[in-house]
Amino acid sequence: MDNVLIDLGFFQIKWYSIFILTAIIVAYFIISKETKKKGLKEEDLLNIIFYGIIIGILGARIYYVLFNLDYYLKFPQEIIMIWNGGLAIHGGLIFTLLFLVIYTKKKKINLLLLLDTIVVGVIIAQAIGRWGNFFNQEAYGRVISRNFLEGLHIPKFIINGMKIGGKYREPTFLYESISSTIGFIVLLFVRKIKSIKTGTLTSIYLIWYGITRFIIESFRSDSLMLGSIKVAQLISVIGIISGIIIFIYTIKKNKLYKNDNMYIK
Repeated sequence: MDNVLIDLGFFQIKWYSIFILTAIIVAYFIISKETKKKGLKEEDLLNIIFYGIIIGILGARIYYVLFNLDYYLKFPQEIIMIWNGGLAIHGGLIFTLLFLVIYTKKKKINLLLLLDTIVVGVIIAQAIGRWGNFFNQEAYGRVISRNFLEGLHIPKFIINGMKIGGKYREPTFLYESISSTIGFIVLLFVRKIKSIKTGTLTSIYLIWYGITRFIIESFRSDSLMLGSIKVAQLISVIGIISGIIIFIYTIKKNKLYKNDNMYIK
């Protein structure tokens, strides 16, 4: 599969970059629209988006490199080559969350409410970004037959693209893209409920993505490993537990998402 969209010889634009950029743009418009409704200042919005993107990409790369350290110690020049793939979603989420914790504390912004406005954009960005993995032939699953892929009734170009190293692979990237898209729709529906409380969207995101990623990861054959444990499954469990805790916390809160203000007085 050709993962290059435009090749000028001295300069290339890869499909991976296009999908990552598209994911960022879509997430930005969704997040900015909702945060403005909650009274977030333009300066804070731009800071959060700008630094969040940079820190998220760096975090995703650092996370990936650390779990492939043996390889990158041999080829250190490849550490900066993010256009070739190798961005771990969990790494980006963790580093971005740490940044948001620090920033919101400094600016006296309601962290949980901010996360509620962000997760809707994040999950659809994840769905879009997975197609970058497809063109880079990453995030694939176990060896299967072509008949198995044809039985999924998916487009032929996906079937052809899943032939990696001479063998057909399960399209786990597609599973996650679809599950994230469904999660996006669920969050949009829940967000319209008048009685929704602050923190509910964040809890649903953590539980939904945690469960679906845990299941899908069991089919993947290119997972990041910590000994015999798939790191993504470990993080997914932590995410699910965190989501449940936040959901219980929201039940006890009196603040409604519809009436809450972004800044803590």
